[in-house]
Amino acid sequence: MQLITLIEQNPVLLIGTVGFFSLLIGSFLNAAIYRLPVMLQREWDAECHEHLNADNPDYVAKETERFNLFVPRSACPTCNHPISSMENIPVLSYLMLGGKCKGCKTRISMQYPIIEILTSVLSMFIAWKFGYGWPMLAMLVFAWTMITLGMIDVNTMLLPDSLTLPLMWLGLVVNYFGLFIDLHSAVLGAIFGYLSLWSVYQLFKLVTGKEGMGYGDFKILAAIGAWGGWQVIPFTIFASACLGAVIGIIVMKMKNQENSQPIPYGPWLALAGLIALIWRDEIILAMVNYFQL
Repeated sequence: MQLITLIEQNPVLLIGTVGFFSLLIGSFLNAAIYRLPVMLQREWDAECHEHLNADNPDYVAKETERFNLFVPRSACPTCNHPISSMENIPVLSYLMLGGKCKGCKTRISMQYPIIEILTSVLSMFIAWKFGYGWPMLAMLVFAWTMITLGMIDVNTMLLPDSLTLPLMWLGLVVNYFGLFIDLHSAVLGAIFGYLSLWSVYQLFKLVTGKEGMGYGDFKILAAIGAWGGWQVIPFTIFASACLGAVIGIIVMKMKNQENSQPIPYGPWLALAGLIALIWRDEIILAMVNYFQL
């Protein structure tokens, strides 16, 4: 209890503690970013096999190795070298190994230390911005989930319901207790967040006959609305569209990709949502003054 009181009363200690533990959280997020899509693919494969063999009385589902966020133990995807505790220290292990697998010397993706550092830096900023208390803890959970969703979408063009929907419900629960906004604004935010992108999707499909985005994008914006209220939805849509367009074009030009190649929208929604929630009051005040509402 004395340690908690000391952290509460000392902002520097609070920020340092949050930063240290967030490095460990970043390591877990890396595992979730890799494992969640694999878990979903295995689930879909099992359901497809079961459906295709629905009329086969002799069909027995193939037993597969248990695979979740914790099991089996992490290993090199190239040589299956099991990653020891000393090889799994956030950032430091990457530096000590020279960015290569200890077993086969295959280069390790820079994504791992980048996510760990990003998680720690962003978490320390949130600790500084919100201070000790429930709002800080809630915002940390929101930020960690957004990092995970954004990176999964970058890697797989997928936004899992197992993250977007609980995040939306958690936003409603958090604001039931008035942590950021009132419950009425949170419910409207979830509704407007989903319907706004759903409407754009339907209009685009009607005009072009193509699907411009996935349903996961609707759900992540609904989650942002549940956390920040309907007031942050216009800014989030505008900011995410600008970020996606500008950065997407730059990346395509650098990689010499065709303009018609799809790019994930989730990362920009996640980034815009983070900005909208962290600076919510300032953004809403600026919008009110600019549009003279």
